[in-house]
Order: sequence, then C-alpha cells, then structure tokens
Amino acid sequence: MASYLNIISVILIINSIGNAVARSKNSRMPVQPIKLYYLPPSPPCRAVMMTAKVLGLELDLVLTNIMEGQHMTPEYMKMNPQHTIPTMDDNGFILWESRAIMAYLVNAYGRDDSFYPKNPRQRAIVDQRLNFDIGTLFLRYVNLYVPVLFKGDEMEQENIDKMNEALGWLNTMLDGRAFVAGDNLTIADISIIVTITNLDVFGYDFSSYENVVNWFARAKKTLEPYGYNEIDRAGGEILNSFLKKQ
Repeated sequence: MASYLNIISVILIINSIGNAVARSKNSRMPVQPIKLYYLPPSPPCRAVMMTAKVLGLELDLVLTNIMEGQHMTPEYMKMNPQHTIPTMDDNGFILWESRAIMAYLVNAYGRDDSFYPKNPRQRAIVDQRLNFDIGTLFLRYVNLYVPVLFKGDEMEQENIDKMNEALGWLNTMLDGRAFVAGDNLTIADISIIVTITNLDVFGYDFSSYENVVNWFARAKKTLEPYGYNEIDRAGGEILNSFLKKQ
C-alpha cells in the first residue's frame, strides 16, 4: 500500500506543476476555473479528464486522495454527501458521477453536440451505452478485480464468466458500428474505453471479441491527441502496478 501511495504522490506532484485553470478554446468559456476533485488512477476521473481534453477545456485539478481519507472531510462531504470522486465545481455548480459530469461538459461547453447528440434517438443510444457501462460492464469489472486489488484474492470463475458475457454483449452492440453508439466518437466511447483499458493493462484476454478489439484500437487512436496515454493508460498502469504487488 505504501508503494502504491508513493506512485500516486509522484504523479500528483507532476500534475500539480502543470495544473491550470479551466479555459475553453470554444466560444463559450467557464465563468471561473472548473475544479475537478480527482485521483489519477480512478477510472471515472480519467473519463472526465479525457472528455475535457476533447472539448478543449483545461481543468483545475484538485487532488483528493481517498486512500488518505481526503474525501471524508466535513468540507468535502458538505459539497458531496456521497463523498465520491470525481466531483466537479463549475462556478458553484456542484456535480458528481462521472457520466453526468461528462454530459454536462458537452452540453455547457461543446462546440456542437457530436459527442452527446441532441437528437432524441441518437442520444438514447449514447445513454443506453453509458448505462450499460456503469450498470453492467464496469460493474462486472469491479466485481472481478476489486477483491484482487484490495484483498489479494484470486479471481472467481463466476465473475470471469460474467465479464465475458458483458464483453459479448458489447461485441454485438458494435456490429456495423465504428464506435459504440454510431459512426463517431461520443462520451459513451470515452466511458467504456476506460473500462477496457483497465482490462487490457491487467492482461485480461478479450481477443476473441473481434469487434471489441477493433473498436479499442480505433478509439485509442482517436483519443491519443486527447490524453489517452497520459491520462487513461497511465492511470491503468498505476492500478496494474498495485495489482502485481498482491
């Protein structure tokens, strides 16, 4: 655990040096710096950070080390009674849950609605994929790996089977689609790629799901200019280094 915290501390120092107030390259700009309370290896935090990059927003990143209980202070719990990360503060507008934050950022500061369409049917597909991630894909990843990460347990076959079932569903959803909700990248891809990145860096074999493999390569390439390696891959590697110590 100490080694894990040391790794996090080094990355946080690097991030704090390069930290900047929120600025939008779009015509709409935040009134004040948008604060994001975060921790680098946190999958939901990584998804929000990449979304901000795609939108041309720089975030005022506020380290919230949950390993040290920084999310349990009275001040933090007053802001977010669920005491979760990420939590966003946009000029006094407080919001948590990564997928809600991602949708808000697009609605508030996006150049257009391509990352979160306004068309009811297109948006419904994006919403379905987001809900599939939080309620099925990411949930099954958590059930599979959290006991390994934090308890040193072996992976249970039942959880492996459920993870494979979810990957099979994702594979079917990708039939005839370049991205998870259609022909272009949306916030659903950004949410789901974080889950798949974790599986990838942990060495989980999903090679039999051809559509998932092809989409993963395509989405990674699309997101490389928006911090895929520096934010998502790096965060996954931190978790993987912790996994190896178990």
